[in-house]
Amino acid sequence: MKAVRVLPGEAYVTARSSEMIITVLGSCVAACVRNPATGFGGLNHFMLPESDSGFWNGASAALRYGNYAMEVLINEVLKSGCRRQDLEIKLFGGADLTDGPTLIGSSNVSFVLDYLRTEDLAIASTDLGGSYGRRIHYHPSTGVVHRLLLGTAVNPAFIEEEHSFKNRLTRTKIKGEVDLF
Repeated sequence: MKAVRVLPGEAYVTARSSEMIITVLGSCVAACVRNPATGFGGLNHFMLPESDSGFWNGASAALRYGNYAMEVLINEVLKSGCRRQDLEIKLFGGADLTDGPTLIGSSNVSFVLDYLRTEDLAIASTDLGGSYGRRIHYHPSTGVVHRLLLGTAVNPAFIEEEHSFKNRLTRTKIKGEVDLF
């Protein structure tokens, strides 16, 4: 089986039964969405609930935000011929890894639950909140998800990795050129 890793701010869809989608979550949330009639589906991994502009550190990074990531993934699956009411949606992540003043995990969970309620989309299953990170293995062709809880509730290495990743994102200059025509 081919494993495709989805990082924060990414989404991936596939119709291949030979592919499994993997992600690791802390305070982030991943939605697994599929067309159960065809097995076409995918996974997103968003870091923060919402953004009006979709910009992060001065550059477009819309999929890092739940409001963009959910729209993109749902619309990609709907293109496979699925009706909205037939979507199979499973949610994971949203842990509060620290006891800080801003509980990003809880904010992400509140956002995604409100979003799906507003869109009148049913949730097949969830594993949200808590204080543990998770590793997700998703098989869109069957809808099977394997979830592994990571470490203990107070895992300094995992927390440091999340802080380090956030700091790298804010310092990284966007590279490349854009040709407008």
